[in-house]
Amino acid sequence: MSSEKVLHLAMLVVLVLGLSLTGCSKKTVETAPDVSGSTEGAAGASESLESEDTGIMEGRTSGPMVPVYFAFDSSKVEGEQVQRIETNAEFIKKNPNLTIRIEGNCDPRGTQEYNLALGERRAQSAKRYLVNLGVSADQLTTVSFGEEKLLLFGHDEISWAQNRRDDFVIVK
Repeated sequence: MSSEKVLHLAMLVVLVLGLSLTGCSKKTVETAPDVSGSTEGAAGASESLESEDTGIMEGRTSGPMVPVYFAFDSSKVEGEQVQRIETNAEFIKKNPNLTIRIEGNCDPRGTQEYNLALGERRAQSAKRYLVNLGVSADQLTTVSFGEEKLLLFGHDEISWAQNRRDDFVIVK
């Protein structure tokens, strides 16, 4: 083999290694601005939730609302998530001119059809909970994204847990 071919081969190996060791940049999640102007109670509750070291991101939810997370294969709002949905209810009730879309999400385990149905159950569960807390049903819409809008793509419990959520998005 000629020295020129060896040099080209070595350059090709360095190039392939360089490209394989660099990754894509991480995506940043944009949040909607606070549109309320008077959410002292909701903002205070949100700040106290954020000060806890839960390791959970805030999803695609419009601030000052917070996402609600679910146990595996569940659509029941329970545990710490009750305080989170109560925070959202207070904000929504103080802003009757807003419409909120509740987006049901799942981790990628399970079939696409199953995850779409589970995401819908999660969104409907949150809507019922909010209505029971005094939020007008006319302010709420629901949609299921199933596993289509993952926040984390890992194959571990932390990634899956952050993908099992309802996001609360201001649509107007």
